[in-house]
Amino acid sequence: MPSLPDMNTPEVADLARRKAEAHPNHPAAPQPDAGQEAFFEALLRLGDSTLILGHRVSEWCGHAPALEEDIALANVALDLIGQTQLWLGLAAEVEGQGRTADDLAYLRDAWDFRNLLLVERPNGDFGHTLMRQFLFDAWHHELLKGLSASSDPRVAEIAAKAAKEVAYHLERSSDLVVRLGDGTEESHRRTQEALDALWPYTGEMFIGDDKDAQVAARGIFPDQASLRPAWDETLRHVLGEATLQIPDSPFAHKGGRQGTHTEHLGYILAEMQFLQRAYPGASW
Repeated sequence: MPSLPDMNTPEVADLARRKAEAHPNHPAAPQPDAGQEAFFEALLRLGDSTLILGHRVSEWCGHAPALEEDIALANVALDLIGQTQLWLGLAAEVEGQGRTADDLAYLRDAWDFRNLLLVERPNGDFGHTLMRQFLFDAWHHELLKGLSASSDPRVAEIAAKAAKEVAYHLERSSDLVVRLGDGTEESHRRTQEALDALWPYTGEMFIGDDKDAQVAARGIFPDQASLRPAWDETLRHVLGEATLQIPDSPFAHKGGRQGTHTEHLGYILAEMQFLQRAYPGASW
């Protein structure tokens, strides 16, 4: 029986090119809409950040220094995971490839994630976790206020719901940062060290790229840089009350929102995705 011809030769490729040139009106393979692609990317960047931070916070369950804090942190984690389901669910809808929120959460590798580097940082001690939460909450709160006025009604609806939860998150993390920063000598030292260590990971929240520019131009997401003044004001107020010194370094780690991550994300995904990877398609 004769073998099938090799379709991957230069001659075949050249023939296809010449046919396309000879028939310019012939419909080509569908190309992804640039606007929709940027929209999808923006939703991943937000949904992935809430997902990874939600997982990080959940690691405190059963380990927090007090029962009240254990329950509070678990509730914050649940809020973030609930928001993730909405953001990634909408992302899957926008993508239009038949994937679900679960597929996006459990069936992507580290380089496909678009979360902020800040949220994949290890928990450290309790003060470190709270400082990371406060820095994120202050940004998240401003972002959701902007998204509540989004030109996309689905985004605005999700943001309005999430904003109520995040307002509580910010109030709680602010209060605890003040209590620790303006507490004992030991708690002040640890909280300041946490701020100094995490500060280089905050600048990424305000650095936009061409995809951010596209969704901002369409009124779907606010411009990333526009969130900085209100975030700075929140930090000046809370950290001033906490007697903490805001670092003056302009250096910013970046790349997480484009898929370049620290080694910590791989360990998070190995734990978070294990069940789905070991038993594909498993359900309760």
